[in-house]
Amino acid sequence: MSQASLGPLGQVRIGERAARTLTAELQRHPGPKSALIVGAGPDSLVLGEALDALQPDDQLTIVGGDQAPALRAYIASLDTEIAEACTVVVTPTEAAPAEIVIVAEPVVGAAEDARLTVESLTKLVAEGGILVVAVVAVPGVAGGAADELDRRSAQFGVGTDLVLLNTPPVRVHKLRFTEADATVAAGLAPAYRTSSVPVTSTMHIDSNGVAAAGIALGLAAVLRTVRPKSKAWLLPALAAAPVAAFFRDPHRHIPADPSAVVAASDGKVLSVERLYDERFADEEFLRVAVFLSVLDVHVNRSPVAGKVVDYFVEDGGYAAAMKPEAEHNVAAYTVLEDALGHGKVVVAQRTGLIARRIVQRAPVGALLAKGERFGLIRFGSRTDVYLPASAAEALVAPGDRVVGAETVIARWL
Repeated sequence: MSQASLGPLGQVRIGERAARTLTAELQRHPGPKSALIVGAGPDSLVLGEALDALQPDDQLTIVGGDQAPALRAYIASLDTEIAEACTVVVTPTEAAPAEIVIVAEPVVGAAEDARLTVESLTKLVAEGGILVVAVVAVPGVAGGAADELDRRSAQFGVGTDLVLLNTPPVRVHKLRFTEADATVAAGLAPAYRTSSVPVTSTMHIDSNGVAAAGIALGLAAVLRTVRPKSKAWLLPALAAAPVAAFFRDPHRHIPADPSAVVAASDGKVLSVERLYDERFADEEFLRVAVFLSVLDVHVNRSPVAGKVVDYFVEDGGYAAAMKPEAEHNVAAYTVLEDALGHGKVVVAQRTGLIARRIVQRAPVGALLAKGERFGLIRFGSRTDVYLPASAAEALVAPGDRVVGAETVIARWL
């Protein structure tokens, strides 16, 4: 494992889940691609995940420092195809810029040290490339490095992921300093999110559900302690499982057809209509509105592959999501530039009578694969997908049931 000192915590260890998170961009990019790893030794789990992700014609550079000789020997012992794709250098100055730059050890220490580290690595990121770096996610312990990475993420971030199952927990930041082309998204696979907790091989629970269930169980423990003769603790204890189940995040099979536009959520189609909306563009849109009951999966997915070019929230009411008045509810709008050049695609996450919390995890500049998770709405709600009317035809009708990322709701003409 890669390690970094952290005062009273001793060593920060990058475990399997954190290593997979750090290398997720390698896993989802079909290649050929160039990648660079800084701070990995021969026994680094990050290096192991990176080597597993290599595809034909990929190039991986490893900045080894004092461990360069051991790394060269290790790489030479691997299969010829993998060894030929790897280059070991001693210092970053010997490396060429790469599309994906990964820091194998968490950034720790003072804010100034973290700033200098990030700025030195920025020079190694190719045009439109991404820097992936982890920082300790323990409040009051991580030092100024966590604050500095948060600032960088606010300015350049295209995604973050919290890895709780690590010692200690770490937050992985993905930073992009120059614009990426939306067309790149067409070849990406959906990103791996380690903050969701696997229940089975095909079912996860979103981190929001883990937190909600934990709060319910914590409340049950407190009630049982302060009122040992009361049965009141049973209510939050029994609620923990259904609350967690609400945040279920099942695996979905995404249609390979590039002309297919998939549902942004599970639910029932409320309406399919053509309309104008000057907030997005001066053109006619085809809008498919879907109602999510409290029994539906509430994880939201991108209907197309593309780049997030805008995101905004509009205030409003909390009418029942299946009613026309929900048109004016609080809503978050994620605007995508379609990777295939069809124009702007918009996903509206609307609150409902019960839903009061929208989660959106795709910052402006992020690249989303078709069917990729990008957020959720807590409890009953509605999602609307806006497509350029001149370029798409609807394949669903009011009353139809749809499955997020699987049901084809429209097709590009």
